[in-house]
Amino acid sequence: MIGKYWKALKKKLFVGKTVHAGRNFHIGLYSIITAPKRLDIGDDVYVGKHCSIQVSGRIGNGVLIANNVGIVGRRDHDIRHVGVPIRLANWIGDHDYLASDPKNHVDIGDDVWIGFGAIIMSGVRIGRGAIISSGAVVLKDVEPYAVVAGNPAQKIAERFNAAEIAAHEKKLAEKGYRS
Repeated sequence: MIGKYWKALKKKLFVGKTVHAGRNFHIGLYSIITAPKRLDIGDDVYVGKHCSIQVSGRIGNGVLIANNVGIVGRRDHDIRHVGVPIRLANWIGDHDYLASDPKNHVDIGDDVWIGFGAIIMSGVRIGRGAIISSGAVVLKDVEPYAVVAGNPAQKIAERFNAAEIAAHEKKLAEKGYRS
């Protein structure tokens, strides 16, 4: 009974009003999820402890986000104001022109695993089934089913070959897992 109330309290305290999460959504302790405009989170998404997700966009179904992950905006502050200290510059939450910039959105496909301590900068698309290794810093798009690592993140492997991808997706579809 206490667990049910704690789960509801965590969502109320640590998930912003512009964030819309699907079924079976889990947010770990000390994580915060906000969006300047809107962030849609799919079904069966797990967000670990100490994560900071502060972007607009989409996180697909069946995504696993490990502890200490940051998914953050690339242009949260307007750095071009001459004579204005950066601390006082226009901020994404207060100015629609920053919030509407595609470089401040993220699109994370279904069935993605983001490893411990990874940083995903906004303005990128992470393809379905991709794996982001622990500590990776993602600055550009990641292909479906690619495994990336490093700073900046580079492709190091494929999660599956073409036949395995087809079999994997067929089994997911048979289980009613929608994409």
